Amino acid sequence: MPVDTKAEAKFPLVLPALKSHNSQPMNHNPDDLIMLFNDLFRESFRTILVRGSTEPEYLPFSEPDGFAQVVFAHGFFASALHEIAHWCIAGEQRRRLHDYGYWYCPDGRSPEQQQAFEQVEIKPQAIEWLFSLAAGSCFNISVDNLAGDGAADERAFRRHVCDQSAHFLAVGLPPRAQQFFDVLTSFYGTADRIRDAWYHDRTRLLRAEPAHDPSRITETL
Repeated sequence: MPVDTKAEAKFPLVLPALKSHNSQPMNHNPDDLIMLFNDLFRESFRTILVRGSTEPEYLPFSEPDGFAQVVFAHGFFASALHEIAHWCIAGEQRRRLHDYGYWYCPDGRSPEQQQAFEQVEIKPQAIEWLFSLAAGSCFNISVDNLAGDGAADERAFRRHVCDQSAHFLAVGLPPRAQQFFDVLTSFYGTADRIRDAWYHDRTRLLRAEPAHDPSRITETL
């Protein structure tokens, strides 16, 4: 897939002072996420966020002075948040492997494959939800199996994502996820609205109505 390999040059570590969106309508530009992510992790983890043109992908660095790349799909804001969430919980060994060493299982999964998919998606989607709240953007829980038999147990999956996000709110996110969450709340001016927004979202998200968000592609098992 085409990848913008010059992203590190476009989004350098040293940035001008960030302007909060708190006093104006939300403008959810994925370039802001690229800027924020690369400012946080370009040097400390040798990793950059890159706008992709097709499917999301994680590319470990191939040269000692190179950068690993978190590639999000089609320039979608929600896809970027989802891919960042996966990266934030991937351990050191996983981050050395293409796509974190997971195998790709496309839409149209068997019930067994879908159950496995839902199990590994609980934490990333819970983190993505909190990132979305911090950015003031809309989040949808997704089981993404439209060509198969649908969710293995959508009610349970929604409940697990909600429970996991509540746990993260209570005790804190994993370290890298917490760093990015804090930067998002500062940039978008949402820190004082997170909990109220979470409770409001929870009512909506617990409804067991199938949801497919074409802007956020989930892909790994």
